[in-house]
Amino acid sequence: MLFQSFNRLSENYIESLNDNEYYDTTIEVGKDPNVKIFRAHMVILCYRSPFLRRTLTSNKKNNDNILAHIKLSNIQPETFQIILEYIYGGIILFDEQETLGFLEVLDAANQLRLQELIDYLQRYLIENKVQWMEQNFGLVYQTSFKSNSLLELQQFYTKKNVEGIIDSQIVNLNIVSLISRWIDKIDIKSKFAFARELYLPYKFKLLLRGSRDGFTPKKFHELCDNIFHTVTFIKVKGTEEIIEGYNPLVWKSLNDEYGETKDCFIFSFKSKSNFKDLILSHVNHGYISEALFYHTNCGPNCGRDLYMCAKGDDLKEYDRNFCIKYRYEKEIMNIKGYFSIEEYEIFQIIKNETV
Repeated sequence: MLFQSFNRLSENYIESLNDNEYYDTTIEVGKDPNVKIFRAHMVILCYRSPFLRRTLTSNKKNNDNILAHIKLSNIQPETFQIILEYIYGGIILFDEQETLGFLEVLDAANQLRLQELIDYLQRYLIENKVQWMEQNFGLVYQTSFKSNSLLELQQFYTKKNVEGIIDSQIVNLNIVSLISRWIDKIDIKSKFAFARELYLPYKFKLLLRGSRDGFTPKKFHELCDNIFHTVTFIKVKGTEEIIEGYNPLVWKSLNDEYGETKDCFIFSFKSKSNFKDLILSHVNHGYISEALFYHTNCGPNCGRDLYMCAKGDDLKEYDRNFCIKYRYEKEIMNIKGYFSIEEYEIFQIIKNETV
């Protein structure tokens, strides 16, 4: 005979949250002026949350040797109340109209490493809240890439939302957002613009992909000449580094001639997810007339600071690729001599009318 009473068990555990006698842990949640102290039981917290187990293990009891005290300043008290009831009772109850609060609970569950709840919330959003996610695209996208625990949301955005903005094998939407800010001269000097809400005013129309169209100057000029507003991304072979730049003018099949503009720039990222040491470099004022370099045997060259060329023949693949500081403000690569190209893509940016 098997008798199970999980509903009653869940109710009893949740009721114990209001017990003022047997608790042994206090949790200070939120930031001034919205702070609340919760009472809880260490054994339950430790078995339900790997994060809380680790935190409590490293947190000694206070001097009276009765209570342990921890702080969770990055979670709202209202959100933690929902989380705590889930930890104790295994249930979660939402107002269907409060989807933003739903996302806050997902973020808190991620911080506390509640993987079962994380998986459920991700699936619920994908299956029931697609329209809301599209309306709050930047917010949900940024949340999804805070942790590898949110893999289902990451995959959803990679498959669904990136398609509407850019088809790239090199960069993600965080880089696209930064490039768009730089083009529109928003937060140019800030190294933390990537951490803000995504800025996606443009669609990136793919003109050329090396692995699809070839790595020759001839193909570059065939597909990209006489098209305004292009962005080039290069994945450097043997590294995770991403380099290149933005050209507001057009590329031309000329020989040893220059293009004049003050609005072009070059850049580098250590990888598609590492923004710590990113470099943005504009053309120096004295070299505006030489901001772009045109040659039939070359690719998209910004000045001669970033140089791609096939020696002697536009049908050959690029074999003379290097970066030096010359006409632009900063050197964007620390590689001396030639580098090889694993992949490169060139896009035309088009104003997104839906933004």
